[in-house]
Amino acid sequence: MGNDRRQRRLVMDDLTTWLWSHRQKRGRDGVWRDALTLYQNGVRVRFVFRAGAPDSGRWTTEGGYWYEGCVGDDRGNLLNLREPGVVRALVEAAGRRALLPGPGGRPVELDGWELFPAVVAAADG
Repeated sequence: MGNDRRQRRLVMDDLTTWLWSHRQKRGRDGVWRDALTLYQNGVRVRFVFRAGAPDSGRWTTEGGYWYEGCVGDDRGNLLNLREPGVVRALVEAAGRRALLPGPGGRPVELDGWELFPAVVAAADG
C-alpha cells in the first residue's frame, strides 16, 4: 500500500470530503492502539481501537506487521482500517449516532469498538 502515513481522500457525496490516515502505536500506558484520523474543514475525528486484554475478545495487531491495520474480535470479524469502504462505514455509523462534530466543532476521539458491530454488518452487507 506504500506510505500509510499519507492522508487519503474519502468522498462521501458532492458536499462532503474527508482526509484520513491510519496510525498504529503504543501509548504511554503501554497499550497498543490502531487509530483512524479524519479531517474535514479543520475538524478532527479520531476512531481509536485499543488492544484488549487477552480475554476481552478484541484484538489489534499490536505493533506486528501481519494484518497491520486490522482489528478483530473472537467471533471471526475482521476490519481493515486501511480500506476506504471500512472508513466510509465508520463515518456513516458515527453520523447515524450523531457523534460527528459540526462545522467548526472541537476535535473528537471515539471508541472504535463501540461502532465495530455496525461497521462489520455494513462491510458484510
